[in-house]
Amino acid sequence: QVQLVESGGGLVQAGGSLRLSCAASGRTFSSTPMGWFRQAPGKEREVVATIGFPGRYTYYADSVKGRFTISRDNAKNTVYLQMNSLKSEDTAVYYCAAVVSAAPPIKARTTDWGQGTQVTVSS
Repeated sequence: QVQLVESGGGLVQAGGSLRLSCAASGRTFSSTPMGWFRQAPGKEREVVATIGFPGRYTYYADSVKGRFTISRDNAKNTVYLQMNSLKSEDTAVYYCAAVVSAAPPIKARTTDWGQGTQVTVSS
């Protein structure tokens, strides 16, 4: 089972950038499709982006397409989410998780989401 720790969140002005990291432990990381999800206050958790293995396939929600980039470094057991041109509506707690498949329909392999990392975009 893959254990995950998210980091890199913070407070940023609209139009700014952040890079989130998700450090994974476990021998199966390199063969596991991964995803970033987010949950804003009062809203359901939604998928942001996913990446297959070794990383050629990616999927993005329409709301972040062209602004966010997901990547992975299997040597470091880490998945990244580069977020550019941030908007106030990107404010949420961001989580990473292993997914059943990087292609839709996207389903996380976990129900234990951990603490995530808070991203706050001020307008």
